[in-house]
Amino acid sequence: MRCTDRRKRFFFGSFLLIGMFLIAGCAKKESIIATYEKSEYNRDLYRADLYAENLCVAVENIELPGYTTDQQLHAAGLFGVNQEQVLYAQNLHNKLYPASTTKVLTAYVALKYGNLSDVVTVSRRAVTFDVDASVCGLQENDQITMEALLYGLLLHSGNDNAIAIAEHISGSVEAFVELMNEEARKLGATNTHFTNPHGLHEADHYTTAYDLYLIFNECMKNETFLTMISQSSYAATVQNPTSGTRQLTWTPSHFYAQGLAIPPQNAVIVGGKTGTEDLAGSCLILLEKDLSGNPYISIVMGADSKPLLYEDMTAIINQIPNLS
Repeated sequence: MRCTDRRKRFFFGSFLLIGMFLIAGCAKKESIIATYEKSEYNRDLYRADLYAENLCVAVENIELPGYTTDQQLHAAGLFGVNQEQVLYAQNLHNKLYPASTTKVLTAYVALKYGNLSDVVTVSRRAVTFDVDASVCGLQENDQITMEALLYGLLLHSGNDNAIAIAEHISGSVEAFVELMNEEARKLGATNTHFTNPHGLHEADHYTTAYDLYLIFNECMKNETFLTMISQSSYAATVQNPTSGTRQLTWTPSHFYAQGLAIPPQNAVIVGGKTGTEDLAGSCLILLEKDLSGNPYISIVMGADSKPLLYEDMTAIINQIPNLS
Protein backbone atom coordinates (compact mmCIF):
# COMPACT_ATOMS: atom_id res chain seq x y z
CA MET A 1 0.00 0.00 0.00
CA ARG A 2 1.34 3.44 -0.95
CA CYS A 3 2.08 5.84 1.91
CA THR A 4 0.28 9.17 2.09
CA ASP A 5 2.30 12.39 2.06
CA ARG A 6 1.71 12.74 5.78
CA ARG A 7 3.18 9.30 6.42
CA LYS A 8 6.13 10.08 4.18
CA ARG A 9 6.81 13.25 6.15
CA PHE A 10 6.44 11.28 9.38
CA PHE A 11 8.90 8.57 8.43
CA PHE A 12 11.40 11.03 6.93
CA GLY A 13 11.25 13.19 10.02
CA SER A 14 11.53 10.15 12.28
CA PHE A 15 14.67 8.92 10.52
CA LEU A 16 16.30 12.32 10.82
CA LEU A 17 15.51 12.56 14.50
CA ILE A 18 16.61 8.98 15.20
CA GLY A 19 19.94 9.77 13.51
CA MET A 20 20.39 12.84 15.69
CA PHE A 21 19.42 10.81 18.75
CA LEU A 22 21.91 8.02 18.10
CA ILE A 23 24.76 10.43 17.38
CA ALA A 24 24.12 12.16 20.67
CA GLY A 25 23.94 8.89 22.61
CA CYS A 26 21.22 7.69 24.94
CA ALA A 27 18.84 10.55 25.63
CA LYS A 28 17.21 11.54 28.90
CA LYS A 29 13.54 11.12 29.75
CA GLU A 30 12.22 13.93 27.58
CA SER A 31 14.48 13.32 24.60
CA ILE A 32 13.92 15.04 21.28
CA ILE A 33 12.76 11.78 19.73
CA ALA A 34 10.33 11.02 22.56
CA THR A 35 8.89 14.54 22.32
CA TYR A 36 8.42 14.17 18.57
CA GLU A 37 6.83 10.74 18.92
CA LYS A 38 4.38 11.95 21.55
CA SER A 39 3.12 14.76 19.34
CA GLU A 40 3.35 13.21 15.88
CA TYR A 41 3.15 9.43 15.81
CA ASN A 42 0.07 7.79 14.36
CA ARG A 43 -1.62 5.55 16.95
CA ASP A 44 -3.31 3.63 14.16
CA LEU A 45 0.14 2.55 12.97
CA TYR A 46 1.93 2.18 16.31
CA ARG A 47 0.40 0.30 19.21
CA ALA A 48 3.51 -0.32 21.32
CA ASP A 49 4.91 2.00 23.98
CA LEU A 50 7.26 4.71 22.79
CA TYR A 51 10.50 2.91 22.04
CA ALA A 52 13.26 5.21 23.21
CA GLU A 53 11.79 6.69 26.37
CA ASN A 54 13.59 5.70 29.60
CA LEU A 55 15.75 3.14 27.76
CA CYS A 56 19.34 2.86 26.67
CA VAL A 57 19.77 2.70 22.90
CA ALA A 58 22.83 1.73 20.86
CA VAL A 59 23.14 0.58 17.26
CA GLU A 60 26.89 0.13 16.90
CA ASN A 61 29.56 -1.30 19.17
CA ILE A 62 30.74 0.99 21.97
CA GLU A 63 34.14 0.59 23.58
CA LEU A 64 34.57 0.54 27.36
CA PRO A 65 37.64 2.44 28.60
CA GLY A 66 39.84 0.14 30.67
CA TYR A 67 38.38 -3.07 29.22
CA THR A 68 39.79 -4.92 26.24
CA THR A 69 37.00 -6.49 24.21
CA ASP A 70 37.09 -10.28 24.24
CA GLN A 71 36.46 -11.19 20.62
CA GLN A 72 35.65 -14.77 21.60
CA LEU A 73 32.41 -13.68 23.24
CA HIS A 74 29.17 -13.80 21.28
CA ALA A 75 27.99 -10.51 22.82
CA ALA A 76 28.38 -8.30 25.89
CA GLY A 77 26.99 -5.07 27.26
CA LEU A 78 26.92 -2.70 30.22
CA PHE A 79 23.93 -0.42 30.81
CA GLY A 80 23.65 2.48 33.24
CA VAL A 81 20.03 2.22 34.40
CA ASN A 82 19.75 5.65 36.01
CA GLN A 83 21.84 7.31 33.31
CA GLU A 84 19.75 5.60 30.61
CA GLN A 85 23.02 5.04 28.78
CA VAL A 86 24.74 2.17 27.00
CA LEU A 87 28.23 2.16 28.50
CA TYR A 88 29.55 -0.83 26.58
CA ALA A 89 28.19 -2.62 23.52
CA GLN A 90 29.56 -5.68 21.76
CA ASN A 91 27.28 -7.29 19.18
CA LEU A 92 24.19 -6.26 21.12
CA HIS A 93 21.80 -6.93 18.24
CA ASN A 94 23.15 -10.27 17.02
CA LYS A 95 20.61 -13.07 17.29
CA LEU A 96 21.96 -15.68 19.71
CA TYR A 97 20.92 -18.76 21.64
CA PRO A 98 20.17 -17.62 25.22
CA ALA A 99 20.19 -20.91 27.17
CA SER A 100 18.62 -20.44 30.61
CA THR A 101 18.65 -16.64 30.49
CA THR A 102 15.34 -17.40 28.76
CA LYS A 103 13.91 -17.82 32.26
CA VAL A 104 14.04 -14.06 32.87
CA LEU A 105 11.15 -13.71 30.44
CA THR A 106 9.44 -16.77 31.93
CA ALA A 107 9.56 -15.07 35.33
CA TYR A 108 8.33 -11.78 33.89
CA VAL A 109 5.26 -13.43 32.35
CA ALA A 110 4.59 -15.46 35.50
CA LEU A 111 4.77 -12.40 37.74
CA LYS A 112 2.49 -10.47 35.40
CA TYR A 113 -0.20 -13.12 34.92
CA GLY A 114 0.25 -15.53 37.82
CA ASN A 115 -0.72 -15.54 41.49
CA LEU A 116 2.12 -16.19 43.93
CA SER A 117 -0.17 -18.00 46.38
CA ASP A 118 -1.52 -20.45 43.78
CA VAL A 119 -0.77 -24.10 44.51
CA VAL A 120 0.56 -25.78 41.38
CA THR A 121 0.33 -29.51 40.70
CA VAL A 122 3.41 -30.77 38.86
CA SER A 123 2.79 -32.81 35.70
CA ARG A 124 4.73 -35.73 34.25
CA ARG A 125 5.98 -33.47 31.45
CA ALA A 126 7.48 -31.07 33.98
CA VAL A 127 9.75 -33.76 35.40
CA THR A 128 10.75 -35.42 32.12
CA PHE A 129 14.27 -34.18 31.36
CA ASP A 130 17.65 -35.72 30.61
CA VAL A 131 19.67 -36.67 33.67
CA ASP A 132 22.16 -33.83 33.10
CA ALA A 133 19.50 -31.11 32.78
CA SER A 134 19.25 -28.36 35.38
CA VAL A 135 16.30 -29.23 37.62
CA CYS A 136 15.04 -28.37 41.10
CA GLY A 137 14.06 -31.90 42.05
CA LEU A 138 10.30 -31.80 41.53
CA GLN A 139 8.33 -35.01 41.24
CA GLU A 140 5.12 -35.81 39.41
CA ASN A 141 2.03 -34.77 41.40
CA ASP A 142 4.05 -32.52 43.70
CA GLN A 143 2.06 -29.57 44.99
CA ILE A 144 4.02 -26.36 45.38
CA THR A 145 3.23 -22.64 45.37
CA MET A 146 3.85 -20.42 42.38
CA GLU A 147 6.09 -18.28 44.58
CA ALA A 148 8.33 -21.24 45.40
CA LEU A 149 8.45 -22.28 41.74
CA LEU A 150 9.68 -18.81 40.80
CA TYR A 151 12.42 -18.88 43.43
CA GLY A 152 13.63 -22.21 42.08
CA LEU A 153 13.40 -20.92 38.51
CA LEU A 154 15.49 -17.80 39.13
CA LEU A 155 17.93 -19.08 41.75
CA HIS A 156 18.54 -22.72 40.82
CA SER A 157 17.49 -22.48 37.15
CA GLY A 158 15.03 -25.36 37.34
CA ASN A 159 13.76 -26.52 33.96
CA ASP A 160 11.11 -28.52 35.81
CA ASN A 161 9.92 -25.33 37.48
CA ALA A 162 9.71 -23.58 34.12
CA ILE A 163 7.37 -26.23 32.69
CA ALA A 164 5.21 -26.31 35.84
CA ILE A 165 4.86 -22.51 35.74
CA ALA A 166 3.98 -22.50 32.05
CA GLU A 167 1.35 -25.22 32.30
CA HIS A 168 -0.31 -23.65 35.32
CA ILE A 169 -0.57 -20.14 33.88
CA SER A 170 -1.53 -20.92 30.28
CA GLY A 171 -2.80 -24.50 30.37
CA SER A 172 0.00 -25.73 28.13
CA VAL A 173 3.64 -24.99 27.42
CA GLU A 174 2.80 -24.04 23.84
CA ALA A 175 0.22 -21.44 24.89
CA PHE A 176 2.62 -20.00 27.47
CA VAL A 177 5.38 -19.66 24.86
CA GLU A 178 2.98 -17.71 22.64
CA LEU A 179 2.36 -15.40 25.59
CA MET A 180 6.11 -15.05 26.16
CA ASN A 181 6.67 -13.94 22.57
CA GLU A 182 3.73 -11.56 22.73
CA GLU A 183 5.09 -9.94 25.90
CA ALA A 184 8.59 -9.73 24.42
CA ARG A 185 7.21 -7.78 21.46
CA LYS A 186 5.38 -5.41 23.79
CA LEU A 187 8.70 -4.66 25.51
CA GLY A 188 10.36 -3.88 22.18
CA ALA A 189 12.31 -7.15 22.15
CA THR A 190 11.56 -7.67 18.47
CA ASN A 191 14.60 -9.83 17.76
CA THR A 192 13.46 -12.47 20.24
CA HIS A 193 11.61 -15.68 19.45
CA PHE A 194 11.28 -18.37 22.10
CA THR A 195 9.98 -21.90 21.65
CA ASN A 196 10.13 -23.06 25.28
CA PRO A 197 10.15 -21.52 28.78
CA HIS A 198 13.49 -22.96 29.96
CA GLY A 199 16.05 -22.28 27.21
CA LEU A 200 17.12 -25.77 26.20
CA HIS A 201 18.38 -25.60 22.64
CA GLU A 202 16.01 -25.40 19.72
CA ALA A 203 17.03 -23.93 16.37
CA ASP A 204 14.27 -21.30 16.37
CA HIS A 205 14.83 -20.24 19.99
CA TYR A 206 16.87 -17.03 20.05
CA THR A 207 17.23 -13.51 21.38
CA THR A 208 19.83 -10.73 21.49
CA ALA A 209 21.84 -9.21 24.32
CA TYR A 210 19.91 -5.98 23.82
CA ASP A 211 16.54 -7.73 24.00
CA LEU A 212 17.65 -9.44 27.22
CA TYR A 213 18.48 -6.00 28.60
CA LEU A 214 14.97 -4.78 27.70
CA ILE A 215 13.34 -7.76 29.41
CA PHE A 216 15.55 -7.66 32.51
CA ASN A 217 15.18 -3.90 32.81
CA GLU A 218 11.39 -4.32 32.90
CA CYS A 219 11.67 -7.11 35.48
CA MET A 220 13.63 -4.77 37.74
CA LYS A 221 10.50 -2.66 38.18
CA ASN A 222 8.96 -5.56 40.11
CA GLU A 223 10.05 -5.68 43.76
CA THR A 224 9.21 -9.38 43.99
CA PHE A 225 11.63 -10.13 41.15
CA LEU A 226 14.38 -8.10 42.85
CA THR A 227 13.79 -9.90 46.13
CA MET A 228 13.96 -13.30 44.45
CA ILE A 229 17.21 -12.79 42.54
CA SER A 230 18.96 -11.30 45.58
CA GLN A 231 18.43 -14.25 47.94
CA SER A 232 21.33 -16.44 49.03
CA SER A 233 19.01 -19.45 49.39
CA TYR A 234 15.36 -20.45 49.46
CA ALA A 235 13.67 -23.37 51.23
CA ALA A 236 10.51 -24.64 49.55
CA THR A 237 7.90 -26.87 51.13
CA VAL A 238 6.55 -29.49 48.74
CA GLN A 239 3.56 -31.77 49.29
CA ASN A 240 3.06 -35.04 47.45
CA PRO A 241 0.02 -37.32 47.89
CA THR A 242 2.24 -40.41 47.74
CA SER A 243 5.48 -39.47 49.47
CA GLY A 244 4.24 -36.78 51.85
CA THR A 245 5.85 -33.45 52.72
CA ARG A 246 9.47 -32.61 52.03
CA GLN A 247 11.68 -29.53 51.79
CA LEU A 248 13.87 -28.49 48.88
CA THR A 249 16.56 -25.84 49.31
CA TRP A 250 17.84 -23.89 46.33
CA THR A 251 20.83 -21.56 46.02
CA PRO A 252 21.88 -19.18 43.23
CA SER A 253 23.55 -20.72 40.20
CA HIS A 254 25.99 -17.86 39.53
CA PHE A 255 29.57 -18.22 40.72
CA TYR A 256 29.67 -14.92 42.62
CA ALA A 257 27.03 -16.19 45.06
CA GLN A 258 28.78 -19.56 45.31
CA GLY A 259 32.16 -18.01 46.10
CA LEU A 260 33.68 -19.54 42.97
CA ALA A 261 34.49 -16.24 41.24
CA ILE A 262 36.33 -13.18 42.51
CA PRO A 263 33.69 -10.45 42.87
CA PRO A 264 34.10 -7.05 41.21
CA GLN A 265 35.65 -4.17 43.11
CA ASN A 266 33.56 -1.10 43.98
CA ALA A 267 30.29 -2.74 42.92
CA VAL A 268 27.89 -5.09 44.68
CA ILE A 269 26.24 -7.97 42.82
CA VAL A 270 22.50 -7.99 43.52
CA GLY A 271 21.63 -11.04 41.45
CA GLY A 272 20.81 -12.23 37.97
CA LYS A 273 20.41 -15.24 35.74
CA THR A 274 22.87 -17.73 34.31
CA GLY A 275 22.62 -19.79 31.15
CA THR A 276 24.85 -22.56 29.83
CA GLU A 277 24.39 -24.73 26.77
CA ASP A 278 26.75 -26.14 24.13
CA LEU A 279 25.83 -23.76 21.30
CA ALA A 280 24.91 -20.82 23.52
CA GLY A 281 28.12 -21.04 25.54
CA SER A 282 28.18 -19.61 29.05
CA CYS A 283 25.87 -16.63 29.56
CA LEU A 284 25.09 -14.31 32.45
CA ILE A 285 22.92 -11.24 33.00
CA LEU A 286 23.34 -9.36 36.27
CA LEU A 287 22.08 -6.43 38.28
CA GLU A 288 24.81 -4.73 40.25
CA LYS A 289 25.06 -1.44 42.14
CA ASP A 290 27.99 0.92 42.59
CA LEU A 291 28.96 2.16 46.04
CA SER A 292 26.47 5.02 45.72
CA GLY A 293 23.65 2.59 45.05
CA ASN A 294 23.29 3.33 41.33
CA PRO A 295 22.06 0.26 39.39
CA TYR A 296 23.68 -1.24 36.30
CA ILE A 297 22.80 -4.18 34.09
CA SER A 298 25.68 -6.22 32.68
CA ILE A 299 25.46 -9.01 30.12
CA VAL A 300 27.95 -11.54 28.78
CA MET A 301 26.86 -14.15 26.23
CA GLY A 302 28.75 -17.00 24.62
CA ALA A 303 31.87 -17.33 26.76
CA ASP A 304 33.87 -20.48 26.00
CA SER A 305 33.84 -21.55 29.64
CA LYS A 306 32.46 -20.49 33.00
CA PRO A 307 35.85 -19.23 34.29
CA LEU A 308 36.19 -17.04 31.19
CA LEU A 309 32.59 -15.83 31.61
CA TYR A 310 33.30 -14.51 35.10
CA GLU A 311 36.69 -13.15 34.14
CA ASP A 312 35.06 -10.99 31.46
CA MET A 313 32.07 -10.06 33.60
CA THR A 314 34.28 -8.94 36.47
CA ALA A 315 36.51 -6.94 34.13
CA ILE A 316 33.48 -5.14 32.66
CA ILE A 317 31.87 -4.35 36.02
CA ASN A 318 35.19 -3.14 37.44
CA GLN A 319 35.08 -0.18 35.02
CA ILE A 320 31.89 1.22 36.57
CA PRO A 321 33.63 3.63 39.01
CA ASN A 322 35.57 5.11 36.09
CA LEU A 323 32.33 5.93 34.25
CA SER A 324 30.49 7.90 36.93
